[in-house]
Amino acid sequence: MKQILILSVIAASLAFASACSNAPETATTNRATNATTTVANTTTNNTANTTKADDTPAAVKAVFPDAQSFTTQHNDIPADKIASVEKDTSSTVPDKDHHSYLAFSTTGGTRKQIGAATVVKVEGRDVIVIYDNKDGSPVIKEIRADGVPAPFLAQFAGKGHDDKFQVGADVKANGVEEGLAKAIAQAVRIDSMTMQTLYGAAHSH
Repeated sequence: MKQILILSVIAASLAFASACSNAPETATTNRATNATTTVANTTTNNTANTTKADDTPAAVKAVFPDAQSFTTQHNDIPADKIASVEKDTSSTVPDKDHHSYLAFSTTGGTRKQIGAATVVKVEGRDVIVIYDNKDGSPVIKEIRADGVPAPFLAQFAGKGHDDKFQVGADVKANGVEEGLAKAIAQAVRIDSMTMQTLYGAAHSH
């Protein structure tokens, strides 16, 4: 897999460049690296990185009951990174404007990020991907989707951009119709690779 520089709720160690500061939410260029926050190291890229007013879906908010505030982060995926993800997945990236939702709590006057998630659309349903951090890269902590059996969704926990998501080999259908299982697995894989591209630490394979 090519070197990748850089969702959905997974999430959850998602350290987005503008998300973990106490400064006002303004449009910023995603050039900073923050190794101490919840997500992952934000790598230097020429991606537009903008935080906007809270438009966090209710399903995402339900994942973080202890959160006191949320921020939506929008990132334009660079064209070369889209091409790389599409080549590796043999699928189309659904939108170059990637959204992630950051959850915060405030204790003693200090605002702290407590989690992050993305939402991917699969056959008319929202699949909430909650992310954690492992060695500077986003990994899936949990997936939620209404009407999809939990044993199927539980198999994605711990997976990251380097992992396989093939239904029948790496992921079992576990009672989910095969076509839906494959669609969810592919959508989550694309999101996982996109998260790495946008927020993961640079590394080689």
